[in-house]
Amino acid sequence: PVLVDIDPVTYTIDPQLIERAITPRTKAIIPVHLYGGAAHLQPIVDLARRYRLKLIEDCAQAHGARYADRAMGSFGDAACFSFYPTKNLGAIGDGGLVATNDPEIAENLNLLRQYGWRERYVSEVAGWNTRLDELQAAILRVKLRYLDEDNAKRHHLAAIYDELLGGVVTTPIELENTRHVYHLYVARLGGHPQREALMSFLRERGIGTAIHYPVPIHLQPAYRGRLGEVNSLPETERAAREIVSLPMYPELSEAEVRRVAEAVREFAQ
Repeated sequence: PVLVDIDPVTYTIDPQLIERAITPRTKAIIPVHLYGGAAHLQPIVDLARRYRLKLIEDCAQAHGARYADRAMGSFGDAACFSFYPTKNLGAIGDGGLVATNDPEIAENLNLLRQYGWRERYVSEVAGWNTRLDELQAAILRVKLRYLDEDNAKRHHLAAIYDELLGGVVTTPIELENTRHVYHLYVARLGGHPQREALMSFLRERGIGTAIHYPVPIHLQPAYRGRLGEVNSLPETERAAREIVSLPMYPELSEAEVRRVAEAVREFAQ
């Protein structure tokens, strides 16, 4: 993979930087729909078509999110979903799903998920054992019925945060013609010392926070040297120093969200 910097507003891949990273070796573009919000899909779709590249959507944090009135995962040649327990649609253990409307890709995926078998005990390709087990599938089928309702609750709670924290911190952006599902509510404020002070301030008041994610991929030991011709990803590095995730899940009450927001406002005074 060759990594590309982000749009500082959405934290998703910047379409204007993708083209310069394309080489004759490029096979696919993989936009990540991060935190529950959509990447700028239309220019990415246009680039994929122009260069005849596969488009693979990472929808691990975007179950039920929409772009141009279409569900995330319906634009690419394939789309990958995670069912880790903390996701908007989560199982009680690890699991995932790949969606595609391409019969050839679907056939290859079916081979890969179970030892490369088309005929039992005959491995046509070097496959894996990555089947979603029946218990997880049964739980997910039930929880799927409530996904839209839970996403609507997240959206409502995010609107309260937006109202109370606007002008205090930088709140998440919901792009025009999209529907954010707020897997995470990621606010942004000054650099490292101020963020650490806020997290400590909230922790003393019984409010948990987190950083998603503290160390960018290109600075991880395993993935250094993945930047193509650029030397750094400045927007990614800046965001990693300034973002903080506030509590967000559908069971939160309005009163709890207001208490969190008021604590952030108290800190900012």
